[in-house]
Amino acid sequence: MTARGRPEIHYTRLYRALRRWQADGCIDRVFAGSVRKLHVDGRFDLSVMHGDGTTMAANKSGDNPGYSGHKHLKGTKIVAFCGRHRNVIAPSIAAAGQRNPSPLLRDAPPKLNEMARAIGMALRGSTVSLDGAVGLDGVYDYRANRRAIFNWNMRPNIPESRRDRETPKRRRRWHFDAAIFEERFRTIERVFAREDKFRRLLLRFEWISQVHYAFRTLAHTLINLRHYCRS
Repeated sequence: MTARGRPEIHYTRLYRALRRWQADGCIDRVFAGSVRKLHVDGRFDLSVMHGDGTTMAANKSGDNPGYSGHKHLKGTKIVAFCGRHRNVIAPSIAAAGQRNPSPLLRDAPPKLNEMARAIGMALRGSTVSLDGAVGLDGVYDYRANRRAIFNWNMRPNIPESRRDRETPKRRRRWHFDAAIFEERFRTIERVFAREDKFRRLLLRFEWISQVHYAFRTLAHTLINLRHYCRS
């Protein structure tokens, strides 16, 4: 505080600095640096990648919110991927809250491969585990999603949904490893639980989605660097 009782740095200066770092790609490079550090230290296990989507409530209207009938709230849909050690691999994909998370998955492999090339990782032959059977309807259990994962030289591990059929559909069954799918709760769900500890992300206050994306990227960076904060 100054002698007149005014703050030395106004909050708008901090906001402008954050917007400049977000526009210049500084925040994305900081996140990529955390991924590279974990990869060099051998803390990344990319043989299996778990992905899932979640809906984050929004306090304001914002630029791309939508009403989610499943969650009964207005917010933003998020799709993220993590490794077996609960480290975030690539920045999340965001869309309006009413969007189905299944089409968002097809935008994820390019981001994963871009991050892998940037830090020298190899994702060829990795298994992508997704939640495919919720109730009687499949979330990611679609042929287009499996084809997209196959085209990026990765193997999908998605449980099949019977979709309210009385008898199973007669066709060649997809590959599915139940042991890998059981890891989903203690990996991607734990990552979402760690995100909820950041009060800035628990409820979206930002009107501009790029600002919210910047805060989420910083949170993912801190989640990745938690291994170096333990005594």
